[in-house]
Amino acid sequence: MFLPKVGAMDMVDIIRTKRDGGLLSTAQIRWVIDAYTHGGVAEEQMAALAMAIVLRGMERREIVDWTGAMIDSGVRMRWPGSVDKHSTGGVGDKITLPLGPLVAAHGVFVPQLSGRGLGHTGGTLDKLEAIAGWRAELSEAEMRAAPGGFVAAATADLAPADRRLYALRDVTGTVDSIPLIASSIMSKKIAEGTDGLVLDVKVGSGAFMKELADARELARTMVELGQDAGVRTCALITDMSTPLGRTVGNALEVREAVEVLAGGGPADVVELTLALAREMLALAGVDADPDAALRDGRAMDAWRAMIRHQGGDPDAPLPRARHTEDVVAERDGWVTGLDALEVGIASWRLGAGRARKEDPVQAGAGVEIHAPQGARVRRGDRLLTLHTDTPERFARAREVLHPHIGDTPPAPRALIEEQIG
Repeated sequence: MFLPKVGAMDMVDIIRTKRDGGLLSTAQIRWVIDAYTHGGVAEEQMAALAMAIVLRGMERREIVDWTGAMIDSGVRMRWPGSVDKHSTGGVGDKITLPLGPLVAAHGVFVPQLSGRGLGHTGGTLDKLEAIAGWRAELSEAEMRAAPGGFVAAATADLAPADRRLYALRDVTGTVDSIPLIASSIMSKKIAEGTDGLVLDVKVGSGAFMKELADARELARTMVELGQDAGVRTCALITDMSTPLGRTVGNALEVREAVEVLAGGGPADVVELTLALAREMLALAGVDADPDAALRDGRAMDAWRAMIRHQGGDPDAPLPRARHTEDVVAERDGWVTGLDALEVGIASWRLGAGRARKEDPVQAGAGVEIHAPQGARVRRGDRLLTLHTDTPERFARAREVLHPHIGDTPPAPRALIEEQIG
């Protein structure tokens, strides 16, 4: 039986208050989150309130209260001296894979509770599960015994209110709300218990935030939530108008991450990995140039140790799709447009992503980029290679891909737009 921690309230009155543009009190917010977590608020009522928040927004005090109530719905962990990083999600965003070992190579513990992909954005756990034997489910004892850090699935008792509300928002069209996005991310990260947090807030066609002003507002909201909770927090706003790196898909991205750890890899992946590493090391009070750890092998050693700790074999061959198909240039020129959202959807349709959380993914599926935006190509050159185990998926993937080739090179893009905090 549901026993609320605070006095019973009228959920319909709370919905009406927000629907009409009013402010929810601290007591109302805490009651709603507690009651919903324990089954005392109907799904349709919570969906109505979420939609009212999408349409009417929240003031800062409400966001702080909402985030705090979700944190208090579960346990809090504690990792003294640690630093974490969170990305709001993008296409080809494999940065977590080389970044954690790179920072850990400097003696900083990096605990990362991560998630799976949904729709066109990839999930870190799906990528790592392409490695033979690697497992995402860890006990707290296994987490604390990790050599330098870990990437694991969040436990069910960490911000359970967010787990339930996120699933509801996903099926009710209420994902696109800065207060709800910020509180969802930060409730889990604050409950995780790190001392420092660097946020990678994506902006562009392949991101949740399509416009810089929205990305800036989200970044500022999350930085304020973190700092108010005593977590040293900063954010980089980074471009997601075109895919990051040369691969999109689980095993494909692991392969590229290992190239970065070996001192190679695409320039944009290396640039962003180093930029985020510098911020994380600064928050941890470590004065070091992370580039050296990529060149001298320390980051690779940390990667191998972390993979082994979670049952993975860093030497095992990565899965490869059984079928491939090329997309070629139809004319000479410069690649002036390779849209991140298009490539992300294509990868999803090839089997690298899922429409529902319980859907399986193909480890080897995805898109390999031979000519990124800005590349010079000739007619017949390979632009992309599509990978899948199920070749009937090729047609639907190709439908969404529209790489544009122009007569002049595009203007250079800034990978890092702004820093906040």
